[in-house]
Amino acid sequence: MVSLLQEIDTEHEDMVHHAALDFYGLLLATCSSDGSVRIFHSRKNNKALAELKGHQGPVWQVAWAHPKFGNILASCSYDRKVIVWKSTTPRDWTKLYEYSNHDSSVNSVDFAPSEYGLVLACASSDGSVSVLTCNTEYGVWDAKKIPNAHTIGVNAISWCPAQAPDPAFDQRVTSRSTAVKRLVSGGCDNLVKIWREDNDRWVEEHRLEAHSDWVRDVAWAPSIGLPRSQIATASQDRHVIVWSSNSDLSQWTSTVLHTFEDAVWSISWSTTGNILAVTGGDNNVTLWKENTEGQWIRINYESGTAIQSKQPSHLPHSHSQQQQQAPQQHQQQAPSHPGPSSDSEHSSNLSNSQLSN
Repeated sequence: MVSLLQEIDTEHEDMVHHAALDFYGLLLATCSSDGSVRIFHSRKNNKALAELKGHQGPVWQVAWAHPKFGNILASCSYDRKVIVWKSTTPRDWTKLYEYSNHDSSVNSVDFAPSEYGLVLACASSDGSVSVLTCNTEYGVWDAKKIPNAHTIGVNAISWCPAQAPDPAFDQRVTSRSTAVKRLVSGGCDNLVKIWREDNDRWVEEHRLEAHSDWVRDVAWAPSIGLPRSQIATASQDRHVIVWSSNSDLSQWTSTVLHTFEDAVWSISWSTTGNILAVTGGDNNVTLWKENTEGQWIRINYESGTAIQSKQPSHLPHSHSQQQQQAPQQHQQQAPSHPGPSSDSEHSSNLSNSQLSN
């Protein structure tokens, strides 16, 4: 059973593109085409605690850092900039860092697991991904770029959990080792790509091919101790696909969660990694959970009933770097931001935390 907890009038002067709750679910950040970011108490009054102004264009997405670094929020915009904000109180915010080394709209930002430090990934319509690392002792930022990550543009980015998903009760596992840094990205070339940090650079480890149109969102599921890893991807082709791998991430198989009535714009895992929220151009938010037979069931029908997704056979779709072929060129010219085409689609974005299990 799903119930409405709170309704907030953001008082943004234009379309709201994204909303995100902080680690504790107490502060809500929203961003809009009016160029601003606003901060709210999620469980108190509806008045904004703060309005952050620094962008000169629509702000597409916001992301919270882990609270061990303080109250830190990142925003990205059509103006090609990424701004990292920091607050001393929920009402007092200052600009901590500004990154402006992209040549086109920055569409997605995501902070790395806190075990890696204060690290932010940024995805841009210029086709590249930037990884920004802060030396918190000196307040100095270092930027590394993955050029030509996706043909035409990169729409979404998400980090792999820091802990390798070792079996929780495997007696052969003596300690949980920290995994190497990995990212998953989705782009206008219809591809999903997994990137691995290799010394001082990022290399393409796998490319996952199953979507037939632009990939709009990607989300790596939190690790809950199971001997597998999962990534969800959403596309303009109306499909959400869940990719699963064994603990060494060497082989990936795909399962189509559902075919929706319209393009799918945003997906978000619960903090426990067992519920996936989906929203898109059909103006619905649906919640999905995998049953013991590996089938994905929609669980938020008001009638209390559930439907079962249609499952294809599990086939490998990953190609190692050595086996890759050049991706087919997309025939459609990309806009500065590969954004939605209608008001309802623009506003179909999910907060990236605090779904109940």
